[in-house]
Amino acid sequence: MLEEIRNKIDQKTKPLGSFGQLEDISSQICLLQKTLSPKLLNPTILVFAGDHGIAKSGVSAYPPKVTAQMVLNFLNGGAAINVLCKQHEINLHIVDAGVDFDFNKNEKLINAKIAKGTQNFLETNAMSENELDNCYNKAEDILESVHHADSNIVGFGEMGIGNTSSASLLMSTLCKIPIEDCVGRGTGLNDSQLDKKKTLLYEVLQKHSPVLGANDALIKFGGFEIAQICASMLAAHKKEMIIMVDGFTATAAYLCAFTINPEIKRNAIFCHQSQEKGHQIMLDYLKAKPLLNLSLRLGEGTACALAYPIIESAVLFINDMASFESAKINKN
Repeated sequence: MLEEIRNKIDQKTKPLGSFGQLEDISSQICLLQKTLSPKLLNPTILVFAGDHGIAKSGVSAYPPKVTAQMVLNFLNGGAAINVLCKQHEINLHIVDAGVDFDFNKNEKLINAKIAKGTQNFLETNAMSENELDNCYNKAEDILESVHHADSNIVGFGEMGIGNTSSASLLMSTLCKIPIEDCVGRGTGLNDSQLDKKKTLLYEVLQKHSPVLGANDALIKFGGFEIAQICASMLAAHKKEMIIMVDGFTATAAYLCAFTINPEIKRNAIFCHQSQEKGHQIMLDYLKAKPLLNLSLRLGEGTACALAYPIIESAVLFINDMASFESAKINKN
């Protein structure tokens, strides 16, 4: 089928290969959907939120209470992801995977709370095996609901003070890359705070070594939102949905999913290269080519929302752009 797709793209009224990465995306989606006429249906972004025990150890420029405050901001429509999803007509759902706060019932909030934050992995595992199982079960239910609403493209965002520490540890252990190359400034640490973060995470690695695979890494380093994103991505792969991968933390969740099932790569579109230090290294490890590089390091799924119109353009061009034959253009 790849030859048929390539032929259709090459017959469009343009020089060969001149649409660059959009041609790759068109081809990827055609292969995934097993058609020469792909469709994007009800684009959806899920933002998973969770608190982290490590946040109380000073690895972030912001206090842990900001996680809950930002979830309330999402629910009130005031965050960047709200603005971008509204602009591009993308369905947005907020998931409480494990925030240290009791939210009132809200139709915009999916309650998938495992606990009020993970444990501090300086002292013990971030979560239990049973909690990880619950993450998988709840995430699969959420993804099933999205798919049942006739969505075939889903993006994943996150919110959780301290979660770049978890992401750095997942990256270091699963990619076998020194922790100092994986740790960045997160919410905006200064030099001394960054040095402290590196030292603490090095101690964590020594405490928890060895790490035996992706699920063991999730148990040891958390967080609940990262585990639920990983599980949701795996579920989206089973449903043959397009997966939009956001920044550093979401890519770490994807890394876990990819470690479990490398076939997920055919579903994944990497939306941007984050300014967070380790992201480019992790993308290189995954042999992933991101769509955008806008010096973002916000999270929330914002790059998914920004990249969606480009993905939409890739689908529209293969469906609607004239061929040389239909336009009666003689190339010779």
